[in-house]
Amino acid sequence: MGRIAERDRNRNLVLATLAFAMCFAAWGMLAPMAPKLEDELGLSSTETALMVSIPVVLGSLLRIPLGLLTDRLGGRVLFTAILAYSAATALLLGLASSYLALLGAGFLLGAAGASFAVGVPFVAGWFEPERQGFALGVYGMGNIGTAIAAFTVPAIRDAASQAVAGVVFAVVIAAYALVWFTLARDAPGERPRVDYRAVIRAGWRLWRLALFYFVSFGGFVAMAIFLPKLLKDWFDYSLTDAGLRAGGFTVVATLARPVGGWLSDRIGAGRVLITAFVGVAVDAAGLAWQASDPTIVPVTILCLTLAGFLGLGSGAVFKLVPTEFPESVGAATGIVGAAGGLGGFFPPLVMGVVKDATGDFVLGFVFLVAFALACAGLVLPLLGGRVPLRDN
Repeated sequence: MGRIAERDRNRNLVLATLAFAMCFAAWGMLAPMAPKLEDELGLSSTETALMVSIPVVLGSLLRIPLGLLTDRLGGRVLFTAILAYSAATALLLGLASSYLALLGAGFLLGAAGASFAVGVPFVAGWFEPERQGFALGVYGMGNIGTAIAAFTVPAIRDAASQAVAGVVFAVVIAAYALVWFTLARDAPGERPRVDYRAVIRAGWRLWRLALFYFVSFGGFVAMAIFLPKLLKDWFDYSLTDAGLRAGGFTVVATLARPVGGWLSDRIGAGRVLITAFVGVAVDAAGLAWQASDPTIVPVTILCLTLAGFLGLGSGAVFKLVPTEFPESVGAATGIVGAAGGLGGFFPPLVMGVVKDATGDFVLGFVFLVAFALACAGLVLPLLGGRVPLRDN
């Protein structure tokens, strides 16, 4: 492609990554406030886990229709709408004070998490297959939005108020919606006619990717939203300190994601997934060992390396989606992305129930070990087969 086309696709990749980051910053606003809200409202661990998990629900479910609509309408229009919606719901969350109001605002805010399904087909349309792994990995760096929320929301809330945090996020996201609408463009060419039923009928070709993303991206989301509470329970950190440390987890996972895509372009997604899932299992086993008597140095090492492996796995999965479903990237992204979102919803609930029932988090991490090893086992027999877990 010529210089102008190269410039155009790189510009649109950067714009999409920033749009995703804005939406994910809104999506991640509630979790950093959870430890203090738990104390202020007198919530149990299960109630707090439900509160921080609730944004994942709507975001997961909406990824399916939004991915399909992106195939048909293009990402420019849909991302404009989701950015405007995210600004409005960020403002609403700032005004919520009771537990029920926080649940309702968090549920509505969850739609911002569906933005992922808009950006993947938008970005994939600008890049040839041999570069899509890296490009989609860069786009996935928009996950950094949750770290931005973790770093800034507690600080703004402590310095001013929760309402001010909502206003700040709403204004910034709304301003970027205007930037996006002005500068972003859909990739040239006709959009294919999408047979959604054919995507569903792909069977195991589709569902294995959904399972892999359920564990890799779901594990990232679950840890990112639950880590502030975990650190507060384990080490009695302040809201700001816990949020900053949780933000570090998100930064590492975010930086690892394009690495996972880049490695998948070169050595095959299968090898990257095997490495990622085995690494996740080892780290989760270490956290289970630490859960009953945690100390900060091993917990920090285990959490940061866990973040790296989850990022690598997420990047590898979305190397495979446009390879497996080149004519219906949005539709497949919606389903696989929804699985990843649901993977972020259930673990915090399980962790809250486990903590209330047993007094620690050991069993929750044991479940992650089992899921990661199961995924590694499902990748192994495919490495030498026809399935394009490695592009030839």
